[in-house]
Amino acid sequence: MAEPLHTYFERFITKDSIFLDKHLLQSNYTPTAILHRDDQIKVIADILSPLLKMEKPSNLFVYGKTGTGKTVTVRYTTNEILKVAGEHNKPIKVCYLNCKMKKIADTEYRLIAHISRMFGKAIPPTGLPTDEVYNIFFKALDSSKQIVVLILDEIDQLIHKAGDEILYNLTRINEQLVNSQVCLIGISNDVLFVDNIDPRIKSSLSEEEIVFPPYNAIQIQEILHTRAGKAFREGVINEGVIEKCAAYAAREHGDARRALDLLRVAGEVADREGAGEIMIKHIDEAERKIEKDRVLDIVSTYPKQFQVALHSIVALRKRQKEPLYTGEIYEIYKGLCNRVGISALTQRRVSDIVGELDMLGLINAKVISKGRYGRTREISLSIPQALLPQIEEILDTSLNLR
Repeated sequence: MAEPLHTYFERFITKDSIFLDKHLLQSNYTPTAILHRDDQIKVIADILSPLLKMEKPSNLFVYGKTGTGKTVTVRYTTNEILKVAGEHNKPIKVCYLNCKMKKIADTEYRLIAHISRMFGKAIPPTGLPTDEVYNIFFKALDSSKQIVVLILDEIDQLIHKAGDEILYNLTRINEQLVNSQVCLIGISNDVLFVDNIDPRIKSSLSEEEIVFPPYNAIQIQEILHTRAGKAFREGVINEGVIEKCAAYAAREHGDARRALDLLRVAGEVADREGAGEIMIKHIDEAERKIEKDRVLDIVSTYPKQFQVALHSIVALRKRQKEPLYTGEIYEIYKGLCNRVGISALTQRRVSDIVGELDMLGLINAKVISKGRYGRTREISLSIPQALLPQIEEILDTSLNLR
């Protein structure tokens, strides 16, 4: 007979864990010191310091690959500004939103409604005209003298979902305000996303830009050692574990977040086994688990246009051998758009999406020359075969194809 759940949970409460504080390894943790980002912190501080004199700074766009410390550095710097502002009674407010979150930033209405709620204005998730939601938002912002720093993490996801008009409206907010001002900070993994927006919107941004370079393996090791020293009990990490985590992450464009996730999940696996220590085999198991979760998360959370493009690639792959070509995929994509009920993008824009799917590691896309016929991409799937049934189910459900 299986062990009763009550007994299992009672035993779990009393069981020793190898963790002291797991939160230190999670992505929402902001450390008290940021390693290897002194230059970026100094630039951000220089740009935002006028806040402390109640002057609106330039809008700021922060770019870099996933896990290069963009979000944690911006949040660390703005937290330090808030501390000084509090000591000097400066009315500065920081609002942070992750634009990848569903039902928060997938439409212009929902984004503005969500920000308005941060200022105590209750707005229903749907039902009001967008202009009215903006009016409520403006009144909430202008109710007192203040400067608001609006941080939009993964802002490129917002533009993909809601269109670039929202960016134009956000940059024009200050024209409607008397008592307050808004500074916009956009964080993106896509260095080129601003190049694809409407030129009139780009000209209204008046932004400064910072690009975060990837961490190298040695830097990632130092970050892991610093966090692990406080997150785990002493002596539970076997020799070579930190180095292997760093090597995995350095292979993935210097992704420190991935390294921290690997170490945390490896610790969880070791804890479940009752191993009492983290070994190399736990890192390998954590890598397999995280890769699976990462792929499924991307497929389920990305915008419908991305899902339609990926569905087209998967469908074509079932019909013929690889490599596939952009033109073939585009024909299937257009037909699928009709079935789903969304407007088909141009072939050039779909080619951009294919490039982003390549960057995310879901496909492998190699540009080849066809002489006088121009260039195209040879495309093959990079998704593990074992995950394809789950991915097809996610895509079919999300696109209402079942």
